[in-house]
Amino acid sequence: MSGRARLMWDDAVSGYDFGDSHPMDPVRLDLTMGLVRAFGLDSAVDVRSAKAAGASTLRLVHREDYVAAVRAASADPAAADQSYGLGTVDDPAFAGMHEASALIAGLSVGAAEAVWRGESAHAVNFTGGLHHAMPGGAAGFCIYNDPALAIARLLELGAERVAYVDVDVHHGDGVQAAFWEDPRVLTVSLHEHPRTLFPQTGWPEETGGGAGEGGAVNVALPAGTGDAGWLRAFHSVVPELLADFRPQVLVTQHGADTHFEDPLAHLAVSLDAQRAVMASCHELAHEYAEGGRWVALGGGGYAVVDVVPRSWTHLVGIAAHAPVDPESVIPSSWRDEVYARTRQLGPARMTDGRTPSWQPWDAGYDPADRLDQAVLATRRAVFPLRGLLA
Repeated sequence: MSGRARLMWDDAVSGYDFGDSHPMDPVRLDLTMGLVRAFGLDSAVDVRSAKAAGASTLRLVHREDYVAAVRAASADPAAADQSYGLGTVDDPAFAGMHEASALIAGLSVGAAEAVWRGESAHAVNFTGGLHHAMPGGAAGFCIYNDPALAIARLLELGAERVAYVDVDVHHGDGVQAAFWEDPRVLTVSLHEHPRTLFPQTGWPEETGGGAGEGGAVNVALPAGTGDAGWLRAFHSVVPELLADFRPQVLVTQHGADTHFEDPLAHLAVSLDAQRAVMASCHELAHEYAEGGRWVALGGGGYAVVDVVPRSWTHLVGIAAHAPVDPESVIPSSWRDEVYARTRQLGPARMTDGRTPSWQPWDAGYDPADRLDQAVLATRRAVFPLRGLLA
């Protein structure tokens, strides 16, 4: 394996733009790459673009009629077919939709290929993580499901065990659906409870079907969960499952919308806890994946100035084995860029000033605590199916 991490980037990703009033503002991507450069991390990684995902790659997950519908909406947004989820409030059609979406998918597929072929042990595509798209439809700001496409490409290349861990505030429903019956893929999603948040799926009882039974794992967290509960849930479920599954590749999705400032959800997680989970995913890849193979993706995140760029810059630094000190002062050049682009004042440091900690599960649990109830529901639903003690 190469010791140099790969960072997938192409300026054209800013073309993934649903319009001025949409919460998924592509400025979050440009500002993240700007902050990566401001900290000099672009010299610590191998920055590469990749070809947009072609028809044969997209068909690994998506139906041919759906891809045709995206192409048609891309050429004529006014004619978007809403039966495919296109031209809706969540997923407005825009000129160039297919090209921008296929590029992001191609970057994630390129990351997976680089890791599988040993060109890099770790690869990051923070522009990806669009986990809601289904085989036959757009959903939740997602046109093509790049995490599922990256995993499907790994399987096509010969991988027999791929683990996917999704810590976005929303359930990773599209990835779960793509591999629901596939025992080669373990999907784990930690998300806000479906009673209070889109897409209203991700109940602990959703455990996979057919040969894939026990391959879908869902931790549905109570609204208001903060650092200690979020970290406790992660460490009470993910390491044990990865130790059992022993993936050849670990794919992770790091939506920044768990943050307490995010306007579209109801968890209360800090940047410092997000960074801690990124570091844990890195460690778990080295401990359980073959050769430390790790593909790390972005995802949601709608506090586009204060949170997203800092969160994903930490992700790049961790993957590069050049972590950014949370106490680091953010370069003024980047803050000037923020003001010029958004007329907002950028954050001053790479921390929210928190020191995250949690109680390990094996120290005992409180049956009256809502967070512990959520963890226990997941363990009871899926661990016995995998021969593990709940």
